[in-house]
Amino acid sequence: MSFYQKLPKPFFVLAPMDDVTDLVFRQIINDLAQPDVYFTEFVNVDGLSSDGRNKLLHKLKYTNLGKPIIAQIWGKEPSNFKKIATEVRNMGFDGIDLNMGCPDKTIVKNGCCSALINNRDLAKNIITSTFEGAKGLPVSVKTRIGFNDIDMSWLDFLLDFELAGLTVHGRTKKQLSKTAADWDVISHVRQLRDQKKVKTFIVGNGDVITRKQGMMLAKKYQIDGIMIGRGVFSDPFVFSENSLWKSYTTTQKIELFIKHIKLFDLTYSENERSVYQLFKFAKLYINGFEGASDLRARIMSVNSSKKAIEILNSSLA
Repeated sequence: MSFYQKLPKPFFVLAPMDDVTDLVFRQIINDLAQPDVYFTEFVNVDGLSSDGRNKLLHKLKYTNLGKPIIAQIWGKEPSNFKKIATEVRNMGFDGIDLNMGCPDKTIVKNGCCSALINNRDLAKNIITSTFEGAKGLPVSVKTRIGFNDIDMSWLDFLLDFELAGLTVHGRTKKQLSKTAADWDVISHVRQLRDQKKVKTFIVGNGDVITRKQGMMLAKKYQIDGIMIGRGVFSDPFVFSENSLWKSYTTTQKIELFIKHIKLFDLTYSENERSVYQLFKFAKLYINGFEGASDLRARIMSVNSSKKAIEILNSSLA
């Protein structure tokens, strides 16, 4: 029995976001309000299979405090998917997810992620190679509802593999994040799943900013799970039934940012991650109080975590 069968209905998932959902931020979220499932950042299997491997391995760091955890991978070479799937299984991950939805222009131009919607032979080879390497570990896919237009044949194609899970972002690649997510299409995927009588868990993704909203969408469209991504930037308690974020004081927000920075320093070496990756979190913590904009600007101007902590501590004095 995989971990999917043990999840509540609906279950909530922290989305994979590059340079965001690293081990440190997942630990912060875990301490505040735990999702039911965690994803890593997406990591390139071709890079992990190259001389640049050591520059990417940190993306697969995890602890038992944030589980079950799924490693999300992407790339182009099927043999590398098989190899890395085997490694991920041996590392103790609970599942493997294939990124077939990222709309990044450079990535798509290289034939990866959402480009696979239009290259089904390669998509098939990637999925089957991952299954071979996973050797029973649950394999899932995260994708979009089409490339330029809604394409149910793509989602039908994916369901034929009887994946453990299928996360459907309710936009096409062309739409990026510029239009509202189409939950009716996500519902149609669930209906198609039922018609095909496969056991794939369907997870909806797009524009969810509260747990209450996610519960409503899951019930209305009869889907198994809800994935939340950008919603954590407006409320890091988004997975909680009763969020405490609005009641957080300025001091509490700043202290939480300091905790994040210190944990970052303990977790990564300078060769693994740049301190500048930390500063994208400034708008999350330094927000909603008088002087927040100026304080963020001061944080963004420094070049070390030590200096950032000094500025934050001085703001508390």
